[in-house]
Amino acid sequence: MNEKQNNNENEIVEESSSDFPMQIWKISPIAAAFIGLIGGFILYQFVGGLITIAFFGFDLENAPVNSVRLLTTAGQILFILLPALIFAKMFYSNVSDVIRVRIPEFKEFALFTVGLLILTPLLQSYLYVQNAVIEIIVKISPSFAAAKKLLDSLNELVEKTYINIISADTFAERLLVLFIIAVIPAICEEVMFRGYVQRSFEYKLKPLTSAIITALFFGVYHFNPYGILPLIGLGLFFGFAAYTSNSILIPMFLHFLNNFVAVISFFAFGNDELLSSDVSNQSDLLSAIVVLIASILVFVLYVYVIKKFYKRIDLSRRNYAGMS
Repeated sequence: MNEKQNNNENEIVEESSSDFPMQIWKISPIAAAFIGLIGGFILYQFVGGLITIAFFGFDLENAPVNSVRLLTTAGQILFILLPALIFAKMFYSNVSDVIRVRIPEFKEFALFTVGLLILTPLLQSYLYVQNAVIEIIVKISPSFAAAKKLLDSLNELVEKTYINIISADTFAERLLVLFIIAVIPAICEEVMFRGYVQRSFEYKLKPLTSAIITALFFGVYHFNPYGILPLIGLGLFFGFAAYTSNSILIPMFLHFLNNFVAVISFFAFGNDELLSSDVSNQSDLLSAIVVLIASILVFVLYVYVIKKFYKRIDLSRRNYAGMS
């Protein structure tokens, strides 16, 4: 009995792409992943951008806001969600396995929600430290100051577009904003990134490598120069949640919750704190670094707790299957 239990534990710890049947894919999964990434990027950023310019020109600030919102929603569905589903159907024989169609238990949602609650202030602390350090470097490096002006211009463009879409006066308009900013991206982006793309990488690469690569592209996709590393951090946690739970619904919920809190914070305080690039007081930089390090340690410990939770679940399921 002990020998059988040890064998089961070894199977759980071992992570190998050989667990996946070769017949599930019709082309190389790595090629399939990059087709999705490149195809989605070209469709959403370039084709979507050209359509936007065709409708509204270059003056998006003065464009009808509800028309911009509608076009943004259509772009997410047509150029991110739909290609992910089409590519999954074209390149794989089991779409539900690629997209990770599984309904998790309530306690799984709760487990990862706590993780997000730990991660969010960690990313806020990182942003404070990052931007304080940038300000210090600017003062001592004129060449870096010139590069920062370029990043500031891009960041201002992103923020103006975002604020234009998210600003709302009536209750009905705020519900619409929540649907566009929190619900639609959570579904479309997670099906593409943590479903189709990351799963494709997992068929050939180690889970951690797959999650990191996917998170890097997830961060770049959002074109936020100062928020790119926090976005990558969020993407990595979403990827960890997708792989560990084997359910796309977990990262969808986390993505929704993250965006929902950001929108509600904007409605309440007029500022999206998560991706804010403002520095309030550089004299507190050392304290912020200490808080950041402590937050990282707590988060790493909690990730370990999540992994132990799923190992116990997998072990109990395998033991139950063995007895039956």
